Amino acid sequence: MTATTERNFKRLNFFRGFRTTETDWNDGERYHVEKRKLHNRMFHGPGIVPHALGGFRVTGRGRGELAVEVQSGYAIDGQGSDIFLWEPEIKQLNPGDFKLPATVYLVVRYIEEFTDFISYKENLDFKGHRRVKESCKVEWVVTEPATDGEVELGRIALTKAVKRVTDAKDPYDPKDNEIDLRFVPIAGIVGSFMDPKTLVDLLEMVQKSKQVYGYLYHSLRVLPAGDVLHAYITLEMMLHSQLIDLRNFFKLYQIILNQQWMTIEEIEANVPQVSSQRDFANFKKHVEISIHKFDEGSFTVEFLGALMSYQSECQKFMETILDKSLRKPRKKVESKETDTNVLIENIKIRSKPFEDQINVEGVDMGLIDMIDPLEPDSEKSHAWKISGERDRYRTRQRLKYPDGVVVEDTGVAFEGGLLEFEMHNVEPGRDVYIVWRMDYVHGDWEAELEANDRRLPNCVCAGADRKFRWRNWTYCVPAEHVREVTLRLRMKPVTADRDINIFKMWAYQPLKK
Repeated sequence: MTATTERNFKRLNFFRGFRTTETDWNDGERYHVEKRKLHNRMFHGPGIVPHALGGFRVTGRGRGELAVEVQSGYAIDGQGSDIFLWEPEIKQLNPGDFKLPATVYLVVRYIEEFTDFISYKENLDFKGHRRVKESCKVEWVVTEPATDGEVELGRIALTKAVKRVTDAKDPYDPKDNEIDLRFVPIAGIVGSFMDPKTLVDLLEMVQKSKQVYGYLYHSLRVLPAGDVLHAYITLEMMLHSQLIDLRNFFKLYQIILNQQWMTIEEIEANVPQVSSQRDFANFKKHVEISIHKFDEGSFTVEFLGALMSYQSECQKFMETILDKSLRKPRKKVESKETDTNVLIENIKIRSKPFEDQINVEGVDMGLIDMIDPLEPDSEKSHAWKISGERDRYRTRQRLKYPDGVVVEDTGVAFEGGLLEFEMHNVEPGRDVYIVWRMDYVHGDWEAELEANDRRLPNCVCAGADRKFRWRNWTYCVPAEHVREVTLRLRMKPVTADRDINIFKMWAYQPLKK
């Protein structure tokens, strides 16, 4: 190209006496054409402009035909050429032109042709085309479109027995012989230079990652996971808005990786049921590799592919850990459940040891935690604290349960004030039964109760028994209030002149069937 052979743009400079030739005028036109293309490439990116003319929209004919209708539209190819289709076109599809089954692509190309030829009779050396017509061609191809010279308008996965092509019933999951518009690149005000398939792969990775971090945040209450979730939501919106490509993707994704690492640290510190699993170690390793890759500073298409691979593996490892919650929706099973009150009444009079697993009224329950209120390490690890009490004392008792079994135990009693403690290893979304051995001769009290800063119904200890004095007082924290892996409880007595005594304390949750 004459205007740019020296890697510089040159425009015409007229002066008095300048004798121009056809070369000068053609170079002048070429200068403006190439400048416009440069602007399109740098500021708009290849793709169709949805709001221009008919938006190049491709639809089925609705008559059982092997044809589609292409609306008028404006697009930009990878070279920056303006592509206009001024009138709708019907494009017939001939299965005989392809070796089926196959995926065929509908593309539009920019073309130029010389028009308005003229020759002068006075001098036959003076002749040529006075105009260059800018137009386009819409056609079916069997190779994936190259963004440099063509723009995809749609694709169809054809079967051998294809009789007609139709619009997709689900635009996000087109089936065979349906028009697939997912890979159509969008230009417009900003546009993206990223390959359409890469954009689709990114969206798929983002959507699956949202499931993982959504579960960690909403169900397991891992707070940093909420930041990752919201970052992925933002990235998804930007991908749909065609605002993401290699110019900005890596800086944006580095933010997500940093939040992922904070999530890992939180899980290691407070979610042992996840951090103890082997797949969590693999998840952590792949996030660490992803972070270290950024130190190399090679932000290329190849690096993007590797990063997506590492992050997809992360998502798979976490899906394995959270398999039942993520892969299939929970189904409500209609079953005859044991009445909670009946369950509690049976626990109250139980004289058998409270082991790792117990069965009460046919319900299997697993021990998740246990507190000995007079053992310093147990108190410390469970943030056990009695404050503001009017009186507190230790007590050792050798008493009977209603079935006559004698048990000896030591505990603490307090009057007034506030008791605070934590139960660990909780599975969110399931009832928690807090059980503590008490001397029932000191009954008839009531206390306010909070779990994780949520007010619950008061705990009421009605009645008393001077003969069979042991009871296992039980309070059920309903599943809807169990949202974290740690249950922080506050008990405040409201009955005047009555002390509350607590010996050993256990926490149980019903086991999944």
